[in-house]
Amino acid sequence: MNQRELKRHRCCFTGHRPSKMKHSEKEIVPLLEKAIDKAIEKGFVTFITGMAMGVDIWAAEIVLEKRKTNKDIRLICALPHPKFEQRRSFWEQQRFIQIINDADLVREISSCYYSGCYQVRNEWMVDRSNLVIAVFNGQKSGTKNTIDYAKRKDISVWNVLEQ
Repeated sequence: MNQRELKRHRCCFTGHRPSKMKHSEKEIVPLLEKAIDKAIEKGFVTFITGMAMGVDIWAAEIVLEKRKTNKDIRLICALPHPKFEQRRSFWEQQRFIQIINDADLVREISSCYYSGCYQVRNEWMVDRSNLVIAVFNGQKSGTKNTIDYAKRKDISVWNVLEQ
């Protein structure tokens, strides 16, 4: 299968970190799961997560759970830079490490941290996807930048807060 064909079946995630959301993990996870199920029904089998706290981690955990009953499901972790997880609590680091260990592919997008590495990671994910599942509250943010980039690239965006 060539890259164009692979892209047709790939979906990535974008969303705010928990501190920027009015909704809790308990409220968002069922919305993400519903969107992921819908994407799978439409033929998406590879999911790309940027591994940020909140939406990215929650979505990755859902995808890994779906993979237990669907052998075609794949998870790609796109890390913006090495040691991305270091400023997290012990519990969040453990979630991160478990996802990395269970992922089908882990890719470090930039070799070191710099101010634009998160947007480069986000664009890398969008460039390899045909759908973006978002948790977006309308505020100016990296999530908004990612959605705007996807729209400029004519990639579909599903905002679970609008479903």
